[in-house]
Amino acid sequence: MEAAHSAKRYSIVAMVFHWVIAVAVIVNWRLAEAAEHASDAEKAAIFGNHKALGITILLLTLARLAWRLTHPVPPLTGVASWERILARSVHVIFYVMLIGLPLGGWLANSYYGSGVDVFGIFTLPALPVGPDKEAGKAIFDLHATGGEIVIYLVGLHILGGLKHTFFDKNGGIFRMLPFGKVPD
Repeated sequence: MEAAHSAKRYSIVAMVFHWVIAVAVIVNWRLAEAAEHASDAEKAAIFGNHKALGITILLLTLARLAWRLTHPVPPLTGVASWERILARSVHVIFYVMLIGLPLGGWLANSYYGSGVDVFGIFTLPALPVGPDKEAGKAIFDLHATGGEIVIYLVGLHILGGLKHTFFDKNGGIFRMLPFGKVPD
């Protein structure tokens, strides 16, 4: 991509982070939903994958945030100031949630005396907190509510991208894809 063209789009690295994290978040939401409706034997295995993917999302999000802080993002042009404020707010909330939810899940597990196995590659030990099943349950409840908020934000984010692409015709989605037209 030429310099003027790429200035309207996110970098390829940012695009990869975006789409991998997006798919991982949706898969992790579906894992949590599946675990809630599974038998006890299946539930533990499904939640094990949910926890491992959550830690993976945390690591990817931290890497993405580091990338974003060290690489310029394309300017958000041709949108109303309220849309710019909403977009920035949603992005900040995404980062807070994508870091806070896995940390909260790890903390809740720690209150039950458990670490988090990450796909058999490594295990995060339980955090140094004493056993407190009530605190663990309360954090898991907040974690579930936070997960619902993230899914609503994903929906809002998708609707915003579609609005900008198809109604405003300013190339909204194509800023995060290596193809398609982003108008000048």
